[in-house]
Amino acid sequence: MMDSKRDMKDQETERVSKVTAVLLKSRTGEFDLESILFLKLRGLGIYDLGCIGDCINLERLDLSGNNITNLAPLSSLRLLQILNVSANRISNLEDISCCDSLQSLNVAGNLISSIDNIHCLQSLRKLENIRLKDNTYNYTNPVCKNSSYRNILLEMFPNIRVLDGERVVGRGSDLYKLCKDIDETIKAGFYRNGQLPELPGCKPWVDNDFWEIKRSSNAIIDEAYKQFNDVLHECRLLNNRATHVISQTERSLSLKNQPKQYSV
Repeated sequence: MMDSKRDMKDQETERVSKVTAVLLKSRTGEFDLESILFLKLRGLGIYDLGCIGDCINLERLDLSGNNITNLAPLSSLRLLQILNVSANRISNLEDISCCDSLQSLNVAGNLISSIDNIHCLQSLRKLENIRLKDNTYNYTNPVCKNSSYRNILLEMFPNIRVLDGERVVGRGSDLYKLCKDIDETIKAGFYRNGQLPELPGCKPWVDNDFWEIKRSSNAIIDEAYKQFNDVLHECRLLNNRATHVISQTERSLSLKNQPKQYSV
């Protein structure tokens, strides 16, 4: 009886730890693996991707929060557009260099140690969104310790539009640049004659209904919604830091401008 229970437990562990046809069909409700277009296998403890490469028409794949080290089974997914493998144990990305349709890649929270581990992705001409670091969830990679890695990646991938959740070109890039400039100004303690410089009046960038989020079944748009929510969270954190630093600066200036008193 104990052996039977142990066997059942081992089989259950195997179903969670390794991707099998049974797991894929039960998760998606599809009988044919080639019919699967979207797949989410988040936080299941998976370390072996098994037969996931048989889902040759897969367009969006979420494998975040597992124990994956080998991406070789993904090399056959030529139609894959969005891949999230954040919070795993991946150190080599060469196996996904064959995913010609890849547009968005999230590898934050892995073991990518150097720029050399990313060179293999230069052949992916459609890749325009790369995330190696995610401040919202405190995910990063060893390569992010290199202060120049962002500039190097921007040179390596001329078509990139979003890096680490920050839009670097196109609509919205000015907002990120403005936030970064404000943050750097505050950190540097830049002020003229003891006061912060006056900023020109702000005008609305978009119409009032621009920020209304409408639900969509489009995978790429859904991913954009997630990125936008992450940006809002980071903006709130930046605003809190700015408020704190401004308060400290004003207090310091107030003390500095008080007349000195001398004892008689």
